[in-house]
Amino acid sequence: MSQRCYYEVLGVEKTADGETIKRSFRKMALKYHPDRNPDDPDAAEKFKECAEAYEVLHDAEKRQRYDRYGHAGVNGNGQHFSSNSDIFSHFSDIFGDLFGFSGMGGMGGGRNRPRAGADLRYNLEITFLQAAKGAEVKIKIPRQVLCPECEGSGAAPGASPAACPDCRGTGQVVRSQGFFQLQMPCPRCHGQGRVITNPCPRCRGAGEVEQVRELAVNIPAGVDSGNRLRLRGEGEMGLNGGPPGDLFVVLQVQADKNFERRGQDLILHREITFVQAALGARLELPTLDEPVSFEVPKGTQSGQVFRISGAGLPYPGRGRKGDLLVELGVLTPTGLNAEQEKLLREFERLENKKPLNKAKKVIKKMGSAMWL
Repeated sequence: MSQRCYYEVLGVEKTADGETIKRSFRKMALKYHPDRNPDDPDAAEKFKECAEAYEVLHDAEKRQRYDRYGHAGVNGNGQHFSSNSDIFSHFSDIFGDLFGFSGMGGMGGGRNRPRAGADLRYNLEITFLQAAKGAEVKIKIPRQVLCPECEGSGAAPGASPAACPDCRGTGQVVRSQGFFQLQMPCPRCHGQGRVITNPCPRCRGAGEVEQVRELAVNIPAGVDSGNRLRLRGEGEMGLNGGPPGDLFVVLQVQADKNFERRGQDLILHREITFVQAALGARLELPTLDEPVSFEVPKGTQSGQVFRISGAGLPYPGRGRKGDLLVELGVLTPTGLNAEQEKLLREFERLENKKPLNKAKKVIKKMGSAMWL
């Protein structure tokens, strides 16, 4: 019987990288697992075919020969599996990971290997000014540390942990799943190979206790909500001498009463009177530093925006700043007294006397007449 193309067997393109080929093999292994297909007599053969295809394609040298010469290039060099157990043994690293257990290596192998501690997250709310100028903020973090009483052994002073009777100190037990034999951490000792018969009174056999640690967090100027600061080595402690995890501080910046933020630019809304807009005025505006004097140009319109360069927020880690955008709104006067109303009427009369305004009225009348 002719052999199918190995790329076709795994459902991948010839340009697929190693990780894609591995993922596809894992998917096919689950699809054709004989225990999951008891009514399909061809499942075991397809399972074997997938294993043989992967055995060639995951090996760079064999894959090169296969791409050049086809099946003839790997005949006698590829792996021929005699049984499903043989396949599992050959790819124990993949199948162990697939089923969530350790592979079929030596009993207890790796149970005491160093493991990095877990990372921690801390949500920190800061003021707008702290975000704008930078600050040092103290925080308190509860985390697990080695018990000082038993030095992490979990046993009472003078006592020692005993070998686990279920796994005989190996930390691993073997379970059968169909035709697979799976090696997994011992459920009694959690893979440690030992049990505490006389626990430490302080940590109650856990080997660790909670400790609150005060840390100083340096906040760079210009940060925003959602920014994360990483404090290396300030997470949970590692296991078996492994390195500690990291602490990630996630920032939440409070809103400011004066400024609206748009990236590193600041927006300042100010209202001016009708007279100030018409005649111009001098305003004193707040900034992140000292107040500044700002000249309102004559004839300013409501909603007009003016830019003050470099008066915004710093870009973290850079030498420049955003801008301050000043948006002016013109207030319409209300509650006029008789004299004020008289003056505005006179202003309107004088406006209408302007030659340009007269010309506009003539043009408007001419336009109306043309439609009669």
